[in-house]
Amino acid sequence: MLTAEQIAAMVNARIHGDPGTIISGVSSFDDAGPNDLTFAVDHSFFSRLDETKAGMILVSNDAPEVSGITLLYTANPKLAFFKVVEHLMPEEPLEEFIHPSAVIADNCIIGQGTRIDAHVSIGPGCTIGSHVHIMANTVIGKQCRINDSCRISSNVTLVDKTRIGKQSIIHPNCVIGSDGFGFVQDGYAHAKLVHTGYVQIGDCCEIGACNTIDRGTLGITRIGNGVKTDNQVHIAHNVKIGDNTLVVAQVGIAGSTTIGKNVIIAGKAGISGHLKIGDGVIVGPYAGVSANVSPGDIVSGIPHMSHKIWLKVSRIIPRLPSLRTRLLSLEKRLKKLESNRTEQP
Repeated sequence: MLTAEQIAAMVNARIHGDPGTIISGVSSFDDAGPNDLTFAVDHSFFSRLDETKAGMILVSNDAPEVSGITLLYTANPKLAFFKVVEHLMPEEPLEEFIHPSAVIADNCIIGQGTRIDAHVSIGPGCTIGSHVHIMANTVIGKQCRINDSCRISSNVTLVDKTRIGKQSIIHPNCVIGSDGFGFVQDGYAHAKLVHTGYVQIGDCCEIGACNTIDRGTLGITRIGNGVKTDNQVHIAHNVKIGDNTLVVAQVGIAGSTTIGKNVIIAGKAGISGHLKIGDGVIVGPYAGVSANVSPGDIVSGIPHMSHKIWLKVSRIIPRLPSLRTRLLSLEKRLKKLESNRTEQP
């Protein structure tokens, strides 16, 4: 249990209401009860502050004051909320353990405090850091390296020579380091190119469920520090992604493209190969990026264009049938006028 005063001290918040208000749990805005803490981050919730049954609400500094409710004002209520969640619901400490069914090559190095669950397979020459958790049914190939405090979820495959930085999380069913779509035309056949590269994932990354990240045909597919990917993302061979970039669900990035730092790629966007996407770019949902994008640009649409232009284009598209009808009507009138002109003596 925590009082409003204790939470305010923990997250540097200002209290409106009773500092002695006590909460024992956390919940969403609509599901919270009188013993729960919740949060409200934007104006769509501010008009409903008196509707929630929560005992306490973390709000941004521009939220209105409401009588009868204990509010905690802070610059980033969502971040503050999850700090409280971590305090109330800490992760269970990782206990050092290797399940008897795990198959580990003799020359592997396993750090202290690491847990390896059932039916894990670790190939020759691997180095596993300290306080790593490798969950059930994961397969790790030859000469892989997983640094300290990583979590590799169940049913993950790390192909030979994959490198994972410290404090990174790989979610279930990812395949990291598989061959890229590398073929060369040989008459009417498609000859496979031998892949000798690998994938390197930086520190503090989080790779969503069912991601596929191809190793370099030659060289490295590199994912920078702090990169976060959503579920079902595909990253092709030799792609480079800069630090702290976000890649949302079902994005596809073709081979040898370079993505800058602090980029946001929204859901279902597709990026062609051998391109350069500058630092700080935002790529809108469903966008098809077919050329380089300069740093700081915001692009949308297929093919991609400035987001401001795309907003105008998207408003015009539904009107195209009626515009076509009007255009055909005008053309008929013009033809009739020209015909009348030519018929006059």
